[in-house]
Amino acid sequence: MSASALDPEPTAADSPVVSDSQTFRRGLKDLRDGFAQRELWLSLAWQDIKQRYRRSVIGPFWITIATGVQATAIGILYAALLDIPLDEFLPYVTVGLIVWNMISASILEGSEVFIANEGLIKQLPSALSVHIYRLVWRQLLFFAHNLVIYVIMIFAFGVWRDLTWTSLAAIPALGLIVLNAVWVAILFGIFATRYRDIAPILSSLTLLLFVLTPIMWTTQSLEAQGGQAAQRVKLAEINPLFHYLDIIRAPMIGQDQQAYHWYIVLAITVAGWGLALLALRKYRARVPYWV
Repeated sequence: MSASALDPEPTAADSPVVSDSQTFRRGLKDLRDGFAQRELWLSLAWQDIKQRYRRSVIGPFWITIATGVQATAIGILYAALLDIPLDEFLPYVTVGLIVWNMISASILEGSEVFIANEGLIKQLPSALSVHIYRLVWRQLLFFAHNLVIYVIMIFAFGVWRDLTWTSLAAIPALGLIVLNAVWVAILFGIFATRYRDIAPILSSLTLLLFVLTPIMWTTQSLEAQGGQAAQRVKLAEINPLFHYLDIIRAPMIGQDQQAYHWYIVLAITVAGWGLALLALRKYRARVPYWV
């Protein structure tokens, strides 16, 4: 009898098991499964807000009041310093702060999204993206509360007269910002969980970007000064957050807008999602061990 007859045929059970934990398929499945658990992250985000303002009479509207007071103080001061009419500058500052609060919170809280949910990650069998959606939905709720200031402002300063059908561009612009908030939280959340120095670095960088982003000042005021001041406008355009701010603020206050802001934001969105999917593919399975 030949030796080949004595050897059993290889079966599927004998073949090596290849893990697919580091594949794009598993990463995309995590995003789909997390979105499918929307009842969970919708309720968790709402509970976050209720817990933060527990026993408060007006609840999350304290954020609205704080934003309104901050915008009024900055608007009055810088309108005088820059010699800009208050009824023109205050809406500019107010909408800028409302949008900036959402952007900065997505960066700062996104970098700690997995660290802050350590207990749930270790105990609750759910997709990691649940915590990302929870964070972004919470920021959308805060944004909706702050829109009360915007509604009051457009009637108090007559901004509604400048609004046209092109102002509806603010809706897809908000959608783009939300889409970017998701990849930012995924990318920074994963790496800040592994390297804890990233969160304080992002905190300092965000503060610097706030100063460099035209919120308390306008590019038009620099251009009007001419000389070196006008050259600094080009430096402002290197800041990517300037373009994110412009695509939503300009239509909300009835200003003209240039298409290149949208092109830049779309390019960053594609690149950012590419990096986020790479990080999700390679490190998603390690996050529970890092927290």
